[in-house]
Parts: sequence; C-alpha cells; structure tokens
Amino acid sequence: MTQLERFRAEVPQPGPARVRRHEERLLAAIARDAGGAPERGRRTPRLRLLGLAAGLAAAVTAGVVVVARPGAEAPQIIHPMPVAASEVLERAAEHASRAPELHPEPGQFLVFESRTMNPSYGTDRYLYRTWRKVWLPVRGDATGGVIDGENLPPEPFPGWPVPAEAYEGVGRRSGPEKLADFDDRVEYLRSDYDYVSRLPTEPQKMYEHLYTELGNGPRDDAEAWNRVRGLLTEAYLPRAQRVALFRAAAAIPGVTTVRHAVDAAGRTGIAAARTDPVAGRRDEFIFDPKTYLYLGERSVVTDAAKAEAPVGTVLTSSAQLSVSVADHAPAVKGD
Repeated sequence: MTQLERFRAEVPQPGPARVRRHEERLLAAIARDAGGAPERGRRTPRLRLLGLAAGLAAAVTAGVVVVARPGAEAPQIIHPMPVAASEVLERAAEHASRAPELHPEPGQFLVFESRTMNPSYGTDRYLYRTWRKVWLPVRGDATGGVIDGENLPPEPFPGWPVPAEAYEGVGRRSGPEKLADFDDRVEYLRSDYDYVSRLPTEPQKMYEHLYTELGNGPRDDAEAWNRVRGLLTEAYLPRAQRVALFRAAAAIPGVTTVRHAVDAAGRTGIAAARTDPVAGRRDEFIFDPKTYLYLGERSVVTDAAKAEAPVGTVLTSSAQLSVSVADHAPAVKGD
C-alpha cells in the first residue's frame, strides 16, 4: 500500500446504516417534490449534492445530503449552543494565547509532521503505522499538497498475528508524491488556512458552522465532532478561530473528559472525548496536560460487537509532531 493510498484509507468511511439513512432521506425528499412545480417568477433553487459526479455514496461520505425543494424555502434549523461541558477544551481555549503563533502567507505551505496508526482489514488484520510529512498550500485544496512518508513497524490487531506482508516496505520512504488526485469537499468542510482564517471568531457562530447542513440529534452531534477533527488534523487555525473552535466543540452534547490518553508517539495527555454508540467507539482529542497544546487523537472501542474488536482496543491514533511554514514544497517524484 503506497503512502498516498494510506492517506485515502485514513479518511473515515460511512457505515451501511448511515448510507441507507441518507438514501431514504433523499428519496423521500424527491418523492415529496415529484408533483410540485415552482411558483411562476420565483427563482428555483438548485439541487445540491456533495460529490454529485461521484454519486450518492460520495455525498454520504462527505457527511451530508442537501435537497433544495423547488418553489419553497428550506426550513432553517436553529442550533442553540449549549453550556460548555468540557473542561479540557475550555482550558485549551484559555491557553491558546500562550503558544507561538504562525502567520502563513498566500503562496506558502503549512507543513505538518505526524505519526499515525490505523487498522488494516482484509484476510488478515493488523494495525499499520506511518510517519508522514505533509505540505499543504495556504490557499488551495489537497490536490496542491505534497506528502512524504515512511512505513513504521506494525502493531498486532487483538486476537490476530501480524502477517508477514505487514512488514513489507517498513523503513522505506515513499515520497515526495502528490497528496491527492482530487478534493471534492464542499465549502464548509474546507480546512486550508485561507478558508479557516475567515471562519467565525465567536463560539456561537463557530458552533453553527460545525452544524452546517445538520440537524439537532445524536447523529448530527457525532458528525459535528467529526468536523472538529477535520479542523485539528493537518489544519492550522489562527488563534481567534482556534479559541472559538475549542469553546464551540466544548458545547457539543456528549463530550466528556478522559484523564489518561496516549497519542501515536507515546505521549501521555488529557483528552476531550465523545462516544459514538453507532460505531461503538470513543473518539478522543488529546492535549498536553500542562500547556494544553493539541497532541493528537485516538479512537477506542467501547462496544465490541459494533466495532468488531475487544473493548479498550485503540483502533486509530495520531500524533502531531510539528507544524511549520515553508516557502516551497519539495518536488514530486516523476515531475
């Protein structure tokens, strides 16, 4: 598996239940509108699906399906921000001003160095580990990015021996190569610096941003928590937006504290966590217990049947080792 393939493999995929749920919502919306016609003289909204060219599955992967009803304004969903319940994220917000600030400019690159661990499913199961260094343009999507990486020795999946194939390529560098061939995320899921530097600086408005196109249920809360991950992992927000993000994330229903959490580099921290009962796992964002700098994330099994792994198993983890700014990205192999 190449480093680019591992990058794609690390993107979380929706489960069958979620796919069916969105299909049902889409078909129901289409059925409601089948006999209707837009009022004369009124502008007809466009039917907007994420990843339209890739079909419904791609839309569901992005986390939302949007159907505009001809001739009628879509009802606005209100997302009142609850009282923040996560002391970890509140402290991260309070400590944000103490960390040195980066000031990347258009034309430059943000450089992220990290370690990751993810499960490999197939005939054999094991946990593959990587070191990766990613250059992402300050302005532009992932197709303008570059990745360099190295496969690290694998870890065993509980109850499974590590197959010989898991050691193939260990210690071998695989880049630099193009990070992604396509990036079809919708506007509100972008994470490039040019976009995130224009996000709200008020927690309530940031909370509304996290819930864009979402409702007010447990599944929506899980998706909002997942979007927080998208703004923490290989993304850099200016201080004002970072503080707003931490305080908005602290108010997402179901967020708890894990006093002892270890990232993919073996560093111990304190985590803000949220359990996803559908997936049977607890998703944790780990912070340094003294400085409250973001360290990384991990997912821990809470329901063995749903996650298909023993309770307590760490299925995925990452460690953000450094974030810096560069004027150029390395040349891609073959260019």
